[in-house]
Amino acid sequence: MSFNFEIVREYMPFFLKGTALTIGLSFVGIILGTMIGLFIGLGKMQSNKWLALPFVWYINFFRGTPLFVQILLIHFGLVPLFIDKTNPIAATIIALSLNAAAYIAEIFRAGIQSIDKGQMEASRSLGMTHVQAMRYVILPQAVKRMIPPLGNEFIVLIKESSIAAIIAAPELMYWSRAMQGQYFKVWEPYITAAVIYLVLTLTLSFILNRIERRLTTG
Repeated sequence: MSFNFEIVREYMPFFLKGTALTIGLSFVGIILGTMIGLFIGLGKMQSNKWLALPFVWYINFFRGTPLFVQILLIHFGLVPLFIDKTNPIAATIIALSLNAAAYIAEIFRAGIQSIDKGQMEASRSLGMTHVQAMRYVILPQAVKRMIPPLGNEFIVLIKESSIAAIIAAPELMYWSRAMQGQYFKVWEPYITAAVIYLVLTLTLSFILNRIERRLTTG
């Protein structure tokens, strides 16, 4: 196997640009996914099963179908409904956010339900409303327990963003495919992409471990 470092160096500006977009897409996806996921998770926890049913099926759909299918439906079907033509970056953000929200909803649900029910009862007995008790008592404790799984979801999202190459969003994998198509090489573009993804995920894992440790000791 011969590895041509020269073409890797030639494409490095494109790899760096693609890496920046990969990070941006994943970051926006996790932020929007967290906000939507909290809403979906609380909706699923409603005592009325009929009111909870749409939230249950939202989770079932996005967890039970491939992200590949979801991003194609959003890119070719949903986005063109709102603008004249589709947009790969917008479609990727929507797909990653909606997909992440389904998993994050379950993280929120598990985190909230792990808090002793007596704390909600005690908060209500002190005159707090359900929303106040959730905001000031339950969620702050639950968030500490949710940091590890939320971090794992962010790592998963970074890797899953690579599927955006299929709709020509110019992220990291897009430029790897472009390099492979130009030079008909396999090892150079995909090993380079794999190394960059590895650096991203290991760096994020390190940061999240530090945050988790600080929250635990604090």
